[in-house]
Amino acid sequence: MSTTFPVIRVAEVPVTRQHRWLIRHLWSDQAVGIIGGPAKACKSWLGLEMAISVATGTDCLRQFPVETAGRVLIYMAEDALPTVRERIQALSRYRSIDLDSLPVYLIDTPSIRLDQNEHRARLSQTIKQLKPKLLLLDPLVRLHRTDENSAMEMARILGFLRELQRAYKMALVLVHHTSKKHHTHPGQALRGSSDIHAWTDSSLFVQKRGRNLVLTVEHRSAPAPETMIISLVQGAGNTATHLTVLRQGETLNQQRDSSLTNAIGELLKMATQPMTRDKIRKQLGVRNQSLGYALEDLEMKGIIRKTNTGWVSPEKAL
Repeated sequence: MSTTFPVIRVAEVPVTRQHRWLIRHLWSDQAVGIIGGPAKACKSWLGLEMAISVATGTDCLRQFPVETAGRVLIYMAEDALPTVRERIQALSRYRSIDLDSLPVYLIDTPSIRLDQNEHRARLSQTIKQLKPKLLLLDPLVRLHRTDENSAMEMARILGFLRELQRAYKMALVLVHHTSKKHHTHPGQALRGSSDIHAWTDSSLFVQKRGRNLVLTVEHRSAPAPETMIISLVQGAGNTATHLTVLRQGETLNQQRDSSLTNAIGELLKMATQPMTRDKIRKQLGVRNQSLGYALEDLEMKGIIRKTNTGWVSPEKAL
């Protein structure tokens, strides 16, 4: 005999007066989401930075307070346990934290397959036993053998992860790669089905900029902080390696050359056909790096668009 699902009158739902955070302004409490970026963009370092902050209640990136500290459970599919320990130890030493007191736990198994029922059950039981505040899985591509471009197949995996989050009232962070194609919004660059981006509550996107990284934050139900420039700082003998925020908000915007962006806009308005980045650079006689920043700004503002054959003004892309 079937039973009904539980229901509740809307007036009986508890009122939440404030947005609840795991890490204030950086990650919502009990949120699922992505740390996304290209290869070698310090995604794993950023995930571990969050993990240690939650485990110890210390500020993430030295400026985002942790509001709900607790145990952290980590599975890093591409790194050996000694390597993970070395990274965590470096980040801990920077905070003057004793590794022996750190409530961070590593899953010690050759593989986890989220598309296999046995592995799902074992992961669920592990979480039930440990009761972590945060689960970090790195990277998504090593956690299944399904087609990431299939919305149906990815929905099964993402649905299972959402069930875990709700059942055990924890936050869940997936590290995931972005494609090499340029996109105006970093979430659109995530590799695979668009359902991956749609699934997220909070996300951090890193993009390479020379030796540094651009960090963009996104939330489903809260305003995001301004874009930041961050960098991985190597400590002496790699013993205190850490991530740090170099610039944020208006300070970052001041780095952009307004005269260059104006010149690009005017050039494309007069152009009779799309212009490649190389043609724009030669026409204006500017550094390639400066041009890249300016093109990024203009596209984000909708002043120009990128087509398969080059850059154009919006009305010429139609």
